[in-house]
Formats: sequence, C-alpha cells, structure tokens
Amino acid sequence: MGSTAADANRQRRQRSRNGSTPETTAPAEQRSGSGGTTGRVARTRWLNGDERAAWLANSAIMISLPAALDARMQRESQLTFFEYMVLSVLSEQPAHTLQMSDLAVRTAASLSRLSHVVGRLEKRELLTRARIPGSGRRTNAILTEVGYEKVVAAAPGHVAAVREYLVDELKPQELAALSRIGAAVEAAIKREQRDAGSQKSTPPETATS
Repeated sequence: MGSTAADANRQRRQRSRNGSTPETTAPAEQRSGSGGTTGRVARTRWLNGDERAAWLANSAIMISLPAALDARMQRESQLTFFEYMVLSVLSEQPAHTLQMSDLAVRTAASLSRLSHVVGRLEKRELLTRARIPGSGRRTNAILTEVGYEKVVAAAPGHVAAVREYLVDELKPQELAALSRIGAAVEAAIKREQRDAGSQKSTPPETATS
C-alpha cells in the first residue's frame, strides 16, 4: 500500500516538473488502457505543451483583463465594465434604443443577467425600459440623456485602460493575429449555438411502418 502511494506521488511530481497536468496528459491508468477507462476519456485529445501554454495565456486574458477593467472603471467612473458596455452599445444605436434581446446578444450576456444590470442602471436614471407594442413580451432599453453623458464621460478612461492593458503592449502583427483569433473563437461558439438551437427545434423522429 505504502509503495503504491509513493509511486503515485513520484509520478505526480514528475508530471509537474515536465509541465504536464490533467489538461495535457491523461492519468497513467487511462494511457495504459486499464482501470475501466470510459470511451469518452479514451477519445479525449489532451493538450500538448504548446497548446496548454496558449490556453493558459488566453485564460489570463479572459479572467484577468475584465477584472482589471472592472476595478478601474468602478474607481474612475462608478460603473462596472459590463454596465459601461451596456451604455456604450446603446449610445451607438439610432435613437439610443435597442431591444433587450438584441442588447443581450451585443453584450454577450444572458437575458437574466442583462435584466438585472439594466434594472440597476434604471434606478440610477441612466436608461429606461419601454414595452414594444404588439404581440409577445418585447422590451426596448433606451439610453437617457443622463446615461449618454455618463458613457461619454467614461469613454476616455475606458479607452486608456484598453490601451494600457492590451493594445499598446502588442505589435501590429500581434493585434492582427488577435483579431483573427477572436473571430475564429466567436465563429466556433456561434456554430455550436446554432447546432444546439437546431437540435432543440427539430422534432424527434417517429417510427414508420
């Protein structure tokens, strides 16, 4: 028993020294085909060293950058990063108005999250909501004059933060690569969402005689 535990610890330390983690390398019993490996685990395409390094670097952007922007915007403009994005999107629309479902798409948010944030902004009189006439429960978000003044005042600080944390740290070719990467990831996510939506809308097949 003790020998087995010691061997396992040595293997974990060796994987750590080699830069391998469960994200990159399957456990030993799965690699050897023993231990009742499931079909899904057996088909897993584990990340290699370069792929893992790229993923971790991207994870830092996804997690650390929004947090840094959020903290800075709250300090300088009394807005969260997401609140600023909501106001900014509305400021660019005709009549500063956009349907809530479209606003959710533009800000990459769920309707429930957006509704919560819009309610908070509404209490601050930065925007209002209005029911759209007709069938269905459709609602517009409308930027108020106070809200427009708020987002215009916050914009220079936001742009300065984006430059400081990202844009000015990259060379032109790196920015171009980042744009291509972002477009490719967005396309993959939208493709998966379309596939999921089509599966939900397709009625189950019925048996025929």
